[in-house]
Amino acid sequence: MKYAGFIWFLPRNLLAALIGMYRKFISPLYGDVCRYYPSCSGYGLHSVQQKGAVIGTLLTIWRVMRCNPWSAGGVDEVKPGPNYLLVSKLGFVSLNMQERSR
Repeated sequence: MKYAGFIWFLPRNLLAALIGMYRKFISPLYGDVCRYYPSCSGYGLHSVQQKGAVIGTLLTIWRVMRCNPWSAGGVDEVKPGPNYLLVSKLGFVSLNMQERSR
């Protein structure tokens, strides 16, 4: 069962790792240019963590399309996902078995 959870969260965690590498190495080259809070990469990371690989990717694409010079920007946060998801300091997602058993 432990490996099933690992495989289930693998696409989500791979995307989280890719976004994390973008945020660490590429994003600093551009500076603070996003009109929204959190930044588009932060929104992408949270959406993939909370909503999964497919829906999180679609939400991220929609957010990047809205972030343009003609946009007013503002606060646009991802709605929280289920409380049985546990996000590590590195951004990887796993099951919180204590919350899941309730």
